[in-house]
Amino acid sequence: MLQYGDGQDSCDVYGAREAVVNKVGNTYYLFYDGAGKDGWKACLATSTDLKNWNKKGAVLDLGDSTRMDAKSASSPWVIKERDTWHMFYLGTPNATAAPDRVPGFPYLTMKAKAPSLGGPWTKQYDVQPFTTKPNTFYSLTASPGFIVRNNNEFLQFFSGSAQDGKVVKRTVGIARTKNLNGSWDILASPVVPLDEQIENSSLYYDKGQKTWYLFTNHIGINEKGNEFTDAIWVYWAKDLYHWQKENKAIVLDKQNCNWSKGAIGMPTVIQTGNKLALLYDAAPGESISHMKRSIGLAWIPLPIKMEN
Repeated sequence: MLQYGDGQDSCDVYGAREAVVNKVGNTYYLFYDGAGKDGWKACLATSTDLKNWNKKGAVLDLGDSTRMDAKSASSPWVIKERDTWHMFYLGTPNATAAPDRVPGFPYLTMKAKAPSLGGPWTKQYDVQPFTTKPNTFYSLTASPGFIVRNNNEFLQFFSGSAQDGKVVKRTVGIARTKNLNGSWDILASPVVPLDEQIENSSLYYDKGQKTWYLFTNHIGINEKGNEFTDAIWVYWAKDLYHWQKENKAIVLDKQNCNWSKGAIGMPTVIQTGNKLALLYDAAPGESISHMKRSIGLAWIPLPIKMEN
């Protein structure tokens, strides 16, 4: 759907990942991680049909060497309150060597704002939404995720991870706030246990079924012991605060993706008519590399039905 390599100023010359889509009027706004010549940054593309995209280039710059986003300013999730769009993006001071410059731990949640989805985006270094905490499920990473308004507060389904021996285990947690320019409180327990090995999630609410669906990325390990994003899963629940690990299904993996049989990355969903559009990143063929990924599109008929 969106091929890496031809973004403005070489912003996605090495890959396009982690799609996040929003719609205003008749226009879809797609934020994605562009692996560019100086690092991974949040890039923007627009479309009216989810198939043909106009790339706008990077919307965030890397911070200077003193900032926690010196090596990556990426994976942004946004929400509007009154006349302001609030962005929560992933920042880190660490990355692998050039040219890949894959972001390294810690993954942190940082803040920016804009008058419109198209920007310009202004970083808010004085705002620290939440961060990693020792001896918790988010001791290694606490990176941003889908934000939903719930009664008089906001809930953010963020990605957390912790070291377990030689293994990094991942899950999704819930942070809550009433002030998007303030700090967030994190619930002590994650959505599902760390053993589920999930990260990067997008929510959809079915009003008819009164059910929440959490689309998320599963991390697998191949025969050689290499970790990679191997599938998109979905969990379902009636209550935003209470999820069961048993209530899950596989949405997309190498069995039903027709162009990628290796790495299949972060999902985001948005309803269009009587279908749910699922955007994801993937590497072509059997590659499990972080690099040279592009953005794919899949469709899920509504209402969602589970199959054995």
